[in-house]
Amino acid sequence: MSAPHTSVLLDEVIAALEPAPGKIIIDGTFGAGGYSRGFLETGANVVAFDRDPSARQFAEGLGDNFRLVDARFSEMAAELGERSVDGVALDLGVSSMQLDQAERGFSFMRDGPLDMRMGASGPTAADIVNTAEPAELARIIWLYGEERQSRRIAAFIMRRREEQPFTRTLDLAEVIERALGGRRGAKVHPATRSFQALRIAVNEELSELEAGLEAAERVLKVGGRLAVVTFHSLEDRIVKAFFTARAGKTPGGSRHLPPVEALAAPSFELLFNGARTAGEAETSANPRARSAKLRVGVRTAAPVWSDVA
Repeated sequence: MSAPHTSVLLDEVIAALEPAPGKIIIDGTFGAGGYSRGFLETGANVVAFDRDPSARQFAEGLGDNFRLVDARFSEMAAELGERSVDGVALDLGVSSMQLDQAERGFSFMRDGPLDMRMGASGPTAADIVNTAEPAELARIIWLYGEERQSRRIAAFIMRRREEQPFTRTLDLAEVIERALGGRRGAKVHPATRSFQALRIAVNEELSELEAGLEAAERVLKVGGRLAVVTFHSLEDRIVKAFFTARAGKTPGGSRHLPPVEALAAPSFELLFNGARTAGEAETSANPRARSAKLRVGVRTAAPVWSDVA
């Protein structure tokens, strides 16, 4: 595999979670192991989760204080039980490693099979593009990509797939580019939002995030901390709504779930208001950090909300 993914806001996440000898920290998105290595250097015990089988190659030599679970981070409660850990870190989105591997099909800049699966099973992006009804495809592109021209893109895809099904990333990117009238000097590739939408749909990323937040609420000890790094507005809205509601600020939820009434005692306190972002030095060294936002909550003694709803 190409150069490992660089963990964003690593120092800030470590400072927020306060890993130390004897503490148990969950790295919910192991990737290339940047967060895990940082936690291990403090003497903490780390349990990492990753549904991508290729991540295991980066787990070699991490020692007896480390364990990698080949599963989604939403499964952490089933794996570890309740009130069992001191910290949870979630670094969301697709990794640079996955983008760099053309055969994974995540990138519209590299030709490869139209796959986009983070795991090894389930429908691919090609399955969605070639079988979804026009209205459903437009809904996916609009909802998960926030693409205003979703209906036009869906129409172009429909006309083309009647002639020949999509199998390659660059093929789809070119059709989307034609639908939007070409690049015309735009800094952002016309297929960016549509590819993001398909990736999110293929991997059920938003429902996985919501389930993962609830699982973290369940496994954290009193005083344990949950740190979440997001990279786009859809993720950040969900995390912000979760912490806002769980901290008793306002009734809330996400637009992907029914609203949750604030009938339960706050299960989190906010470590700081709002979100932290990367500094100039980090964004200069790692452009991916520019869109990153860190939010952190501290677990209270209150019951898990779903248990009292």
